[in-house]
Formats: sequence, C-alpha cells, structure tokens
Amino acid sequence: MKKDFNKGLLLTSLGSFWWGFVGVIYFEYVAFIGHIELVVHRCLWTAVMLILTTSFFSKWKLFIKVASNKKNLIGLFISGFLIFINWAVWIYAVASERIIDASFGYFIMPIISVLLGYIFFNENLNNKRIISIFLVLISIFILIFFNLKSLPWVGIIVALSWAFYNLVRKKINVDTDIGLLIESLYILPFALIVFYLIASKGMNDFNLTKPGLSLILILAGPMTVIPLFLYVRGVELIGLGPTGMIFYITPTLQFLLGYFYYNEDFSLVKFVSFIIIWIAVIIYLKDLYETN
Repeated sequence: MKKDFNKGLLLTSLGSFWWGFVGVIYFEYVAFIGHIELVVHRCLWTAVMLILTTSFFSKWKLFIKVASNKKNLIGLFISGFLIFINWAVWIYAVASERIIDASFGYFIMPIISVLLGYIFFNENLNNKRIISIFLVLISIFILIFFNLKSLPWVGIIVALSWAFYNLVRKKINVDTDIGLLIESLYILPFALIVFYLIASKGMNDFNLTKPGLSLILILAGPMTVIPLFLYVRGVELIGLGPTGMIFYITPTLQFLLGYFYYNEDFSLVKFVSFIIIWIAVIIYLKDLYETN
C-alpha cells in the first residue's frame, strides 16, 4: 500500500538521520569514559527503557505471548547477539577515532541487505535497481582502490552484523519494541557482570558523585532505542532492499560530520564516491516510489 510505503520511508529516514548525526555526536561526546563501560551503559539503559515503555503501554501480555514461542526466542537470541556485536564495534570505532572505518561498513551494508532481500524474500530487482547497485559497487571499489589498502575489519563487522540483524528480525516478524526488549534482556546479564567488575576495581565513571555525567550516560538508552525502533519498523513496512538504500543517509552524514565538525580528512576520492552513491540512491528511490 502507498500509505505503508510512505510511512516506512519516513521512519527509516528518521532512524538513519538519528544514527548518522545525533548518535555520532552523543557517543563521541561520552567516549572518554572508555568503550567497554560505554557499551555496558548502552546495553543496560536500553533494557531499562524498554521495560519502562512496555509497562507504560501495558504490553506484557504480548511480551509473554512472543516469549512463549520457541522459534521467536531462538531468533531473537541470534538477533540480540548480532545487535550487541554491532553496538560494541561501533562504540569501539568512535572511542578509537575509527568512525571513517565504521562508516565505510555502513556504505557496504545496504548492498548486503538488497542481496539478502532478493535471496530470502524474493524482493524485486529490475534494471534500474540493478544499475543503482552497480553504481554503489563502483563507489565502494573507488574507496578501496584509491583510499584503503584493505577493507577495515571494523567496517566488515559493522556491515555484516547489521545486515543479518535486519534479515533475522524480518523473518521473526514480531512487534518491534517487544523484540528489542527480549534481545536486550538476553544481553543484560552480561552487561551487569561487566559493570560489576569495572565498579569493583573503581574504574567506573558512572556513580553518585557525578550526577551530571551519570544522567548523560543514562541517555544511551533512548539514543539506542529510538532510532533502532524507527529503522526496524521501516524494514517491516517496506522491506530490506528499500530500507537498505535509504540507510545511506547514515554514512553520508557521518562523513559530513567528520569533515565539517571533527575536521577529518574528506579527500577528492571520498567526494567522488559520495556523489556516485547518491546518484545510485536517487535512481533506486525514484524507481521504488513509482512502483509502490
């Protein structure tokens, strides 16, 4: 339906914008506490926020229904592992000044999503969409050949974990927030154990003597849940291929932030690749809009 397509387009765009702009600024700002503790807070406060929202919207009956299905639990365990890997590697990239490497992975991810959508869900690939994919592959080749000696492992893990996370979530087909809650509850015990170990050695930045910083770290929950909810809901409405292409908003904004705000290198090679990618995205989205 046209209405669902437009809604999915909007939600995915908002989620991608959040990751590419708001998320980068936030996690860069708090990265000084160290990537291990920051990953712990992201996992911990994401779970807390989802527990609160589930209670507020009275959705515990739905939670029990989803959790009573063995297939759902197995699928959400896998997707929870994938999203934890994605969170951890992204924060590591920010904390170690490797945002460009992670962004490169996000440029690769949509192509993987389009291919997964075609393989597992028979999502349509007409000539215009194939051309757009080909243009993106050219841009990636330019980045690798002229700018990178080898594909960064950070980028590879970010791309694969996120693309396969979307695939698993679409196959499970459960409510977005309930699925996220179960995934977070799988991760929560490990996060609590790590936080205990950090605190027992006096290495934690989150404590009552630093209320301002502690409050900022609690925001890691909504900073994670809001864009993830928007994007996953978009995947449910319009599929892996379309959302994968829209996701190019994220790495594009990351590159722009790196250049204009963090004064990172934005070479002519990257600029050319950027232009080619956006030509591909315009072709793809125009075709999607005409055929939906």
